[in-house]
Amino acid sequence: MRKTKVLFIWKTKEPLQEYFRDNLKDFPKVELIFPPDTEPDALIGHAPDIDIMIGWRPSPGLLEAASRLGLFNATGVGAQHLIEPFRELNRHRSVVLCNSHGNAYLTAQHTVAMLLSLTNKIVCHHNRMADGFWCPNDDTIQSIPFRGRTIGLLGYGAINRNVHRFLSGFDLKFAVLKRDWSNNQPAPPTMIEKYRFDDLHRFLKSIDTLIIAVPLTSKTRGLIGERELELLGCDGLLVNVARGAVVDEESLYVALKDKIIAGAAIDVWYEYRPEPDDKGRKYPAKLPFYELDNIVLSPHRAASPFDDLQRWDDVIENIKRFADGRTDFLNVMNLEREY
Repeated sequence: MRKTKVLFIWKTKEPLQEYFRDNLKDFPKVELIFPPDTEPDALIGHAPDIDIMIGWRPSPGLLEAASRLGLFNATGVGAQHLIEPFRELNRHRSVVLCNSHGNAYLTAQHTVAMLLSLTNKIVCHHNRMADGFWCPNDDTIQSIPFRGRTIGLLGYGAINRNVHRFLSGFDLKFAVLKRDWSNNQPAPPTMIEKYRFDDLHRFLKSIDTLIIAVPLTSKTRGLIGERELELLGCDGLLVNVARGAVVDEESLYVALKDKIIAGAAIDVWYEYRPEPDDKGRKYPAKLPFYELDNIVLSPHRAASPFDDLQRWDDVIENIKRFADGRTDFLNVMNLEREY
């Protein structure tokens, strides 16, 4: 076991600090540093002696000052904002970049919840009841049966593998599209039809429910546009828990408004610093999705609760492996593939 200093670059709450300490109690040479001051200059003061850094958005100066840094573990899955800084850093040093899949279970849970809310019109009925409208047999808002539908999982990382497992008890068929089928993964919970990215249109023709959980890269930005939504069809449902920009905003709005697809449930958006309108309302898109009756809106909360401590287990495992001199870290990001 080697001496290892770990710097946390945000103000971590005491329960989380204790969780790390408790899980690393058998690693006495691991020193955990939770600085009370997380301003850039204060963090840079710790940087020269750090072996591992945990956080979200390190400043360029912090990375440059961390001359001993061997591993940076991001705190979430979508760490594409770190690709360019670490490409630059690795031009003259070797630093491993990992993301964290600790929120995959929670995100998958939210994904299934949104899908069921969409198919069973939960939000519509809730709003009607809240307005005092009581009509259990209202045929104007009918549920969409799951039975016999074909679920298309776009991406098959930790999130969609969990989604597949959660949905496997329903009478469904499954198709999976992923970039590479050569890497070893656990056997899926049900039979699947396999597709690669070159087969996107054939994949979309074969399904009626699309669940998107891919990283945002130069290849996935705008991947689902007008033609792709047409292929999904008038009975098609779409759930996006990846990044908003994977689906073209205008194409999605038109497809929902004109009933080119039957509905969508969206947790990821297009504008994360929206300007308030004249009534003080903030909408994270240019187009009025909130006016549509065939969409479930969610404010990028799929990973909630954010204080769930088990979500840190893969980060803790990476610290242990580093201290043991291992290099087989979990969730290593490929800087060339951008995820």
